[in-house]
Amino acid sequence: MQSKNQIQGKPLKFIIEGKSFEIKEEYRTGAELKALAGIPLDSPLFLSIVRPYKDEEIENDTRVNLARPGIEYFYTKKKLKFFINNEPHEWYKQYISLEEIKEIGHIKGDAEVYLRIPQPFDDELITAGNLVDLARPGVEHFYSKDKPFEVGIIVNGREKTWNHKTISFQQVVMLAFNTDDHNMSRAYTVTYTRGLEPKPEGSMIKGSVVNVKDKMIFNVTATDKS
Repeated sequence: MQSKNQIQGKPLKFIIEGKSFEIKEEYRTGAELKALAGIPLDSPLFLSIVRPYKDEEIENDTRVNLARPGIEYFYTKKKLKFFINNEPHEWYKQYISLEEIKEIGHIKGDAEVYLRIPQPFDDELITAGNLVDLARPGVEHFYSKDKPFEVGIIVNGREKTWNHKTISFQQVVMLAFNTDDHNMSRAYTVTYTRGLEPKPEGSMIKGSVVNVKDKMIFNVTATDKS
């Protein structure tokens, strides 16, 4: 049975060790694929499989269907060394993704990962969907750091940008009135809604602190002391 690509006369595309190839035949053996890429017959060749399944080793006499949906990616198992947060690791593929770096380095999901770049250039932020080539000259060094915290909170009807995970009674007052009242001439009442569970709403007193979330609402009123 002919593939759709063959019927339409389109070449079949696949990648071996980062290099693109196009052929018209639907099937090729492992030995033929190695010959195309100049890989010795005694070098193991692997077909990259979408996680969570394991990559498949392609024997020299194994026939591979290149007409399956998507572009097949083949690679040889060469140990490529790299570091994550100063800890050494080894990887057998030429390319590595952000998700794989986080899994290997036990990095929490919301942390950012950077590739260290020699000065005077800035380190590179690794984003989802981009692959890093570990076969480039030298050994790559990755490191993680917490993603900057930033939320928008609403204080007396006006949205404010806040860069801390908590906020104190006095800080809410400062945001509401743009002043730090230390003269004790006024009394303040602070209430909040749309907060974090288990207490999404409540009131604050001087010296108290609450955790914040995006779009959390604070209302502050002031009265002169008699």
